[in-house]
Amino acid sequence: MKLPTSTGTLEDYTLQSDPLTPRAPKVPLTRTAFAAAHIVSDPMAEWDPWVGRPAVDWDATLRFRETLWDQGLGLAEAMDTAQRGMGVDWETAQELIIRTMRAAKAHPAKPRVACGAGTDHVSVEELTTPDAIRAAYLTQMETIEAEGGQLILMATRALPVIGASPDTYAYLYDDLIAQASAPVILHWLGPMFDPALTGYWGASDIAAANATVLDLITRNAAKIDGIKISLLDQSHEEAFRAQLPKGVRLYTGDDFNYAELMIGDGTHYSHALLGIFAAIAPAAAQALEALARNDTQTYHALLAPTVPLSREIFKAPTQFYKAGIAFLAWLNGHQPHFIMPAGFQSAREITHYAQVFRLADQARLLINPDIATHRMSHLLALHGIDA
Repeated sequence: MKLPTSTGTLEDYTLQSDPLTPRAPKVPLTRTAFAAAHIVSDPMAEWDPWVGRPAVDWDATLRFRETLWDQGLGLAEAMDTAQRGMGVDWETAQELIIRTMRAAKAHPAKPRVACGAGTDHVSVEELTTPDAIRAAYLTQMETIEAEGGQLILMATRALPVIGASPDTYAYLYDDLIAQASAPVILHWLGPMFDPALTGYWGASDIAAANATVLDLITRNAAKIDGIKISLLDQSHEEAFRAQLPKGVRLYTGDDFNYAELMIGDGTHYSHALLGIFAAIAPAAAQALEALARNDTQTYHALLAPTVPLSREIFKAPTQFYKAGIAFLAWLNGHQPHFIMPAGFQSAREITHYAQVFRLADQARLLINPDIATHRMSHLLALHGIDA
């Protein structure tokens, strides 16, 4: 077929047609792996995509999560740019958490599900004090724990807005961690994912931010499962995880360098809480299985081709990455379309989708090449391109 390029030309492309077969791992994994999944919209519902709650196709949304669980992956639910903050409100996220936790309890794998608790049901303009921010967090934490989900304390836009100091972060997080009934996952999301989080932890200087977070973790190590870091900086993550107290995990959120970070340096390694794992689940699950068998050759062979794909999906502006995730789910037949909340599918250009198609094929991630080719041709036709 002919695919458009970034130079405005059409080039012939022939699929390699050697897809992986999704399956469950045959041995226990040595890395904890959460995939951050997206919401599937219902384009037939009566809704205005720019106003109010999104229309969710709950059956398709939950079926996609089951495909992740079937492959031995955990789920990071209702997280930042995978749903929250760009098209999905707390009311929808709350229903998503409730439905997902019930589905997880019924699934034979009894998968781990960690859910994002934030403050987004209250407007930033109303969150003018640490106590107001605390109350907002507690509302969402109570919902998640009532359903049996593990807490992820998501970064909130409210703290940078009020210019919170490191002492304010320490006061707030100490209290929230103490209120949690089980160990939590902290969340450090960089401004490349959400510019409103610039200066999180009360400092623009990375060394100062590190000190605040490490002090927080050291004080509360017994109540902290781990910290997710999404700064797209491999050297920073490696240095940071080496300073963590024993038993506290580093969950990489680095969708550029995850392969090297998870295999580690011989002394330390990262676990995973990644948006890209929703797109590359067969390769991710089977690579982690190989790693559990100490088969690093297979591990690299499976994950290396996914890295160019992930870098394309997470290219700047990085916060638009979920369009590529939903696109791949559509190509692979997991959903009948890739209409997204707030019309988010329009956040990326047709040449991006063409490149995602190529790179997914080269990573053996077009699970049914015939369906994928048919759907890609339809998308090109809608853009006036004869494939």
